Amino acid sequence: MRNYRPGHEGIHIWKDSYALLDILMTLRERAPIHFDIVAVNLDQKQPNFPADVLPAYLDKLGIPYHIENQDTYSIVKRLIPEGKTTCSLCSRLRRGILYRVADELGCTKIALGHHRDDILETFFLNMFFGAKIKGMPAKLVSDDGKHVVIRPLAYVKEADTERYAEVKEFPIIPCDLCGSQENLQRKQIKAMLRDWEKKYPGRVENIFSSLSTVVPSHLMDREMFGFTDLKADGVANPAGDIAFDEEPCSTPATGTIPLQPL
Repeated sequence: MRNYRPGHEGIHIWKDSYALLDILMTLRERAPIHFDIVAVNLDQKQPNFPADVLPAYLDKLGIPYHIENQDTYSIVKRLIPEGKTTCSLCSRLRRGILYRVADELGCTKIALGHHRDDILETFFLNMFFGAKIKGMPAKLVSDDGKHVVIRPLAYVKEADTERYAEVKEFPIIPCDLCGSQENLQRKQIKAMLRDWEKKYPGRVENIFSSLSTVVPSHLMDREMFGFTDLKADGVANPAGDIAFDEEPCSTPATGTIPLQPL
């Protein structure tokens, strides 16, 4: 928390956000700085939504909260054809409402419950379907330039938040929009990552680590690296990058490869 300035933290509630709220409440008691927490939930007026569950839980915790009532469910169902993905529109609507509520509550930061797996899934979704290298950072300024968004669980595995939720017995509330869509690309990406983790332990962790060890000179983005102006000056640079990285799975440079007996 040392990188976060004192102020109000606004939290959007779901499974991971329950964990985030619990952790922030603990940090508030131990941190060398003062910050207030306001839990925020958007009641999207989904059918059969148990509107009393969350307020009862937050009342029990004694935490200040705000329930924003906006019928975004009807908007999404009206504008998105049946069978099509609702996530994009739903996300934009929720984000805009959350920014407005943060302003009204005087929150200096918006804390979201995205974890490591969310970031990796977004990374691959952007790569596969958006043709861009983009994930979700742990801290950024919102697109309207008015809010600082933080993701304190950015380095936490989803499996850990699931176990944490079970131990803490959080009152999980399902979503009838995204939660009911079985063919979402994000679910397919999630299944791909979990399959990799089973077959190739450590692969997913390496992919996540690579997000913080980017080498722009070995990509193709002219805006990030000035390829056009590159010139060989004949001066060796010990701190520079090499043209060909050593392959992690390459054969030994010397000696022979031992063969297994038949």
